[in-house]
Amino acid sequence: MNLTGLLYSGYEVLLAREIKDKPVPEHVAIIMDGNRRFARNRGLAQYYGHFKGADTTEKVLDWSFDLGIKQLTVYAFSTENFERDEIEKNRLFELIGIKFDKICTDERTHKRRMRVRVLGNIDLLPPALKSSAKHAEEITRNYDGVYLNVALAYGGRQELVDAARKMAGKVKNGELSIKDINEETISNNLYPSSGSVPYVDLIIRTGGDERISNFLPWQANGNECAAYFCAPFWPEFRRIDLLRAIRTFQTREHERQKNTIIRVVKLLSYYGMVEVEDVIRISRRSITIPKEEVVKILHELARRNVVLNNMIKW
Repeated sequence: MNLTGLLYSGYEVLLAREIKDKPVPEHVAIIMDGNRRFARNRGLAQYYGHFKGADTTEKVLDWSFDLGIKQLTVYAFSTENFERDEIEKNRLFELIGIKFDKICTDERTHKRRMRVRVLGNIDLLPPALKSSAKHAEEITRNYDGVYLNVALAYGGRQELVDAARKMAGKVKNGELSIKDINEETISNNLYPSSGSVPYVDLIIRTGGDERISNFLPWQANGNECAAYFCAPFWPEFRRIDLLRAIRTFQTREHERQKNTIIRVVKLLSYYGMVEVEDVIRISRRSITIPKEEVVKILHELARRNVVLNNMIKW
C-alpha cells in the first residue's frame, strides 16, 4: 500500500472511532448524483456510470446497516428523469429491475430482515420493473429489522399532490373528517401505501451540487435534518465520505442539544439557582438525550462561562 493509501486508511479508522460512541442518524436519505458525469469523464457510455453507481449503492447498504442506521432512502429515478432518451431509460430500468431481483435472493436481505419499500408512482414504470419492485416489497413485507426505501418515479411535489388527493377521496367517502387532518394524517398518506417513511435525520448529495432537487420535502424539511454535500460522483463515493456525513450530523445534533440546554438554563436562572435535575428534566421534554449527556454538556458550558458555573447547583 502506498503512502496515500496508508493515510486514507488511517483517517478512516480515526473517523470511525470518532463517531462510534455518539448517536448515528436513524434515517439517512441519499441523492445519488453523478453517474453520467463519471462515465463521461472517462469517455465511456452512460450505462457504465449507472452500472458502477449500482455497485456503490450495494456497498453503502452494507456500510450503513453495519453502522446502525435503520432507514436508508435512495433516490433511484425521479419524475424529471423520464425526460431522458429512451435507450438510457430502458437500460437503467433494466438495471434497477436486476437489483430488485437480487435483493429478493440475497442472504443479507433476510439476515438483516430488511424491508424494501418503493416511494413514487410506480404505475409510470414499465411492467417488468413494476413487477420486480412489487415482488421485492412482497418478499420483505414482514421484515422490520432495517428499511431500504427506493424513490422510483418519485417527485416531492407530486407526492404532496397525491397525498392531498388521497385525503380528499377519504373525506368524500366519509372515511376522514377535515377537522382530523393534521401533520400525522398527512404523513400517513404520503408514499408508500404500505406505511409512512419517518422524518429524515441526514440527507447526503454527491456530485458537487448543493441542492435537494425535490427530494422528500415533507420528511426532510419538517425535521431540520442535517445536509451533507460532497464532490465525488456517486460511483466514487467511499466509506470515508459516509463517515464524514455522519460526523456532520453528530456535530449539528450536539449543537442543537447544547442550544436547547442553554435556553433551559437561562429560563431557570430567572428564578434563582439552576438545579441540574431541573435542567435534565426540562431538556428531555424537548430533545431525546441521555441524562449523562445533559450533565456532560452542562460541564462543557460551565467551563467556558464562570457566571454560568456559579449559577448551577450541582
